[in-house]
Amino acid sequence: MSTRLSVNLNKIALVRNARPLDIPSVTHMAVLALEAGADGITVHPRPDARHIRESDVHALSALLKDYPGREFNIEGNPFHNVTDLSEAVRPDQCTLVPDDIGQSTSDHGWDLDKDGERLRPLIARLHAVGVRVSLFMDPEPAAMARARDIGADRVELYTEPYASGFGTPAREALLDQYAAAAAAATDAGLGINAGHDLNRANLPAFLQRVPGVLEVSIGHALTADALELGMAGAVRAFLVSMGRAPA
Repeated sequence: MSTRLSVNLNKIALVRNARPLDIPSVTHMAVLALEAGADGITVHPRPDARHIRESDVHALSALLKDYPGREFNIEGNPFHNVTDLSEAVRPDQCTLVPDDIGQSTSDHGWDLDKDGERLRPLIARLHAVGVRVSLFMDPEPAAMARARDIGADRVELYTEPYASGFGTPAREALLDQYAAAAAAATDAGLGINAGHDLNRANLPAFLQRVPGVLEVSIGHALTADALELGMAGAVRAFLVSMGRAPA
């Protein structure tokens, strides 16, 4: 099965919010991405609404009903606003991320020894309304069985360490670490997603070495490429880098 591409629209919303205008339109950019072959849309609404707003979440949820088989993924901290929002919208997937309110971007996975039992009832709430749950996790093989134990369906491997080490002597050891984490996740019965600082240069090697990646969620690098190639062109270029024929 080919790895699916979910396009994160946070940076589009960040540019939009710089002016009191709906330019660029988050929903229009979602249409361009989907028409170009993206398999889904990701958003990460934060309590301060500095990029994606709650209104965007509802608008994108309605839009995706016109694209059967494409998935809507809402990311965020379940102890802030994301659990209630996901219960209301019922996306295909909710990715639970341990970010702080003022944090500029996600920079670590869950410590399940600390937060696992707090997450368990929130995961159950999301399952009760038919939402698949993914946990944002560091590539630690020993943590995967615990993620499954508290109810997760998938893990999203936090890939910034790999991206930072790409092109350095640390690359091969990092790929081994991610491959081991993916194997442990599979053994535990979890699906595998990945994301954070993946781009067209480092993504092919990652997918070749890390088994079973079902989905990658990409925002910053794809948005940067869209400034040169257009949103549709950037999506097609990423699909090619993933070994897939573009739409």
